[in-house]
Amino acid sequence: MSAEAAQSAPAVQDRMASYAARSHAVEGRVFHLSPLERAGLVKQGVPARTVAELSTAMGLPRDQLLRVLGLARSTVERKIAARRALSSDESEKLVGLARLIGQVAAMVGEGGAAAEDFDAARWFARWMAEPAPAFGGLRPEDLLDTADGREAVSHLLSQMKSGAYA
Repeated sequence: MSAEAAQSAPAVQDRMASYAARSHAVEGRVFHLSPLERAGLVKQGVPARTVAELSTAMGLPRDQLLRVLGLARSTVERKIAARRALSSDESEKLVGLARLIGQVAAMVGEGGAAAEDFDAARWFARWMAEPAPAFGGLRPEDLLDTADGREAVSHLLSQMKSGAYA
């Protein structure tokens, strides 16, 4: 990572924490970060409290979100209590999920006025729990614990947007 990227990583982390405090903004902001900014955020570590904020935004129990992402409950709870950041592996999973939710919000946002009342985080939480024929009956949530799985989910969302997948 360049010196400039290393210096901007704490600023990106602060921006994400600030956005997380405001409703569902974290999902949209993560989606719009550049790959370099997301990489810096992951390397610096996302504040552990973001797990609780994202589970609330999605309307999911924290334990369910942790299970879906393959994160250890005791580790995350300890980091939340100590006001620590997640590891880069843990952060990557959380940032990846936020990016997917942001992708949904961006897709709907292109539709205009109807997007104002759309809650991308809650929609994604419901959608990810349903079996997807494109995944051979697996649910999107079954794939969210790996980078390749999140990429497959992102690809399916893109296909849905373009109408390539019916």
